[in-house]
Amino acid sequence: MVGESLKQIDLFLDSLWVESGLSENTLAAYGSDLKIFSKWLTNKTVFDVEQSDIAAFMASRYKLGIGSRSAARFLSSLRRFYGFLHREGLLAVDPTELIEAPRIGRTLPESLSEKDIDLLLEAPEITDCLGFRDRTMLELLYATGLRVSELIALKFEQVSFRQGFVRVMGKGNKERLVPVGEEAMEWLENYVQGARLDILTERQSDFLFVTKRGSGMTRQTFWHVIKRYAKKAGIKKHLSPHTLRHAFATHLLNHGADLRVVQLLLGHSDLSTTQIYTHIAQERLKQLHKEFHPRG
Repeated sequence: MVGESLKQIDLFLDSLWVESGLSENTLAAYGSDLKIFSKWLTNKTVFDVEQSDIAAFMASRYKLGIGSRSAARFLSSLRRFYGFLHREGLLAVDPTELIEAPRIGRTLPESLSEKDIDLLLEAPEITDCLGFRDRTMLELLYATGLRVSELIALKFEQVSFRQGFVRVMGKGNKERLVPVGEEAMEWLENYVQGARLDILTERQSDFLFVTKRGSGMTRQTFWHVIKRYAKKAGIKKHLSPHTLRHAFATHLLNHGADLRVVQLLLGHSDLSTTQIYTHIAQERLKQLHKEFHPRG
């Protein structure tokens, strides 16, 4: 029974990878959730599951102390899996269809003030070639709102130095063009003509940002770089690899950018994902209220 269930889970993951182009981490998360569910079933296969089984499984997760966000992820994995089986004609009824999703409180992303950003950008020692590389990466990250994974994966062919754009391959293999400001582009040009050559010496690499080994940088390595410079700059706020991405979006909105423009720049497929930033763009809202409200 378990073997048949695992076979269907593997087929589902293969189909999801082909159709959606999801990252390996996302696919691994789906696989982990579904295998936990399959193991929980004990005397049933995934084909024998009814709505009551889904409800009982979710209840068992709550008893183990998982939060609403983790519960929502489990349910999302089950919905996609059973939607796949239903579409393939392997099930007459989708047992997840009437299961209500847990309510999740919206978490506001931690952001940095413009002063914090200035301190962070000035932290690297630019007389050193690696420090110059780090400063350029931070400048580009803040100027474009790229994901860290997108930044470290950049290759020369994705940068248009003449037009001031980078061509990014985002989630789901969706391509977007992101403009780069003049200051960040100047840092990038100087890095390419100087520090990058010093780092590579005689080696060749397609990656834009390289290490002393001549390879691209990992996401974890650059995350440690951000934390090191934040500590040096005296920034005590909680940071994540997306901190500069959040700051990019928040500061654009604070300065009057249209929400849909920010959505395009960030590569969000759904505007509701971007709308979370309106809750933290308080400076702009207060300014507009003071300027236009008769009793502001």
